Amino acid sequence: MELENAKKRFGFGCMRLPMKDDHVDIEEFTRMADAFIANGFNYFDTAHGYIDGQSEKAIKEVVSSRYPRDKYLLTNKLTEPYFHNEEDIVPFFKSQLELCGVEYFDNYLMHAQNARNFEHFKRCRAYETAFELKRLGYIRHVGISFHDTPEVLDRILTEYPEIEMVQIQFNYLDYVSDTVQSKGCYDVCVKHGKPIIIMEPVKGGTLVNLPDEAKKVFDGLHNGSYASYAVRFCLHHPQVAMVLSGMSNMEQMEDNIKTTKDFVDLSDTELKAIEQVRDIIISKDAIPCTRCRYCVEESHCPKNIEIPELFRAYNARKAFHDWGAGGVHRKAIEGKGSASDCIKCGMCERVCPQGLKIRDLLVKVAEEFEK
Repeated sequence: MELENAKKRFGFGCMRLPMKDDHVDIEEFTRMADAFIANGFNYFDTAHGYIDGQSEKAIKEVVSSRYPRDKYLLTNKLTEPYFHNEEDIVPFFKSQLELCGVEYFDNYLMHAQNARNFEHFKRCRAYETAFELKRLGYIRHVGISFHDTPEVLDRILTEYPEIEMVQIQFNYLDYVSDTVQSKGCYDVCVKHGKPIIIMEPVKGGTLVNLPDEAKKVFDGLHNGSYASYAVRFCLHHPQVAMVLSGMSNMEQMEDNIKTTKDFVDLSDTELKAIEQVRDIIISKDAIPCTRCRYCVEESHCPKNIEIPELFRAYNARKAFHDWGAGGVHRKAIEGKGSASDCIKCGMCERVCPQGLKIRDLLVKVAEEFEK
């Protein structure tokens, strides 16, 4: 099954929208959405928890209230913290429709599935409820977004063959990762014949903010931005039906439009360059955090530690030798907890899509910045 009515294989992920004073910059988001649609793209992706609940409301203000329903596709998700039993699901779903200003979702995904929360979804009959909402016309297609091992993905797709699409984290760094296992998850989707939606193609900016040695590899090709190589790597794979990018300014939007509007596949030379860049990044031993903020916004850290920003500061110093990292660290702890305040409760690790050992990594951050 193809993603119904998707005009291009590039989608607007609405988890990292432009911000102004802790609120979505509606004016900038409007410019970006208008450019996106004007260039023949139409796929938007959101979830209730994105940007502390602001993403869905911004979709309504910028997209659904300004464009006819047949001009865009909208994907939303059912996320674990927002339902405790089967009876909670439909009222929550209807509140999402209202927040987004639509009467149906083109795609509705069981969000961030893994071995642990899959059992919660099963107990609450979440899949069965979604399939019934599809039958009633409130959902066009039911799928999952996924963060776990290929074995767990295979189990879910075997137990629920009605699943129509799978959204996975996939990029040229995680392709060889023992933790994320992008290639293995991709292969499971191929086995089950499920179209793939890609999230984190630039790994939260990691594949844009490259070490100098890696930049030189791509600069020598003169064939596009650093982000463009990451996006094209995803589109190079035939099972990929859609690549999402969480864009936060017009420059990123314009670069992605240029890359994907008239897609040109990677050459053998470019594929070899990507392998070389990947090896350089791995050699730097950076913390592979994508700054999705699940550890902050879903785990509700009891010590109010700004984990993604602390990891950003650590990477800036250790992997990229940016001695401005101290300023990033100071800002991250203003009115917040420091790395050494961690009480090792593990709440953050339970929701981390990357499977990071956050408690151990915070010790490394403390050693680096709290000497």
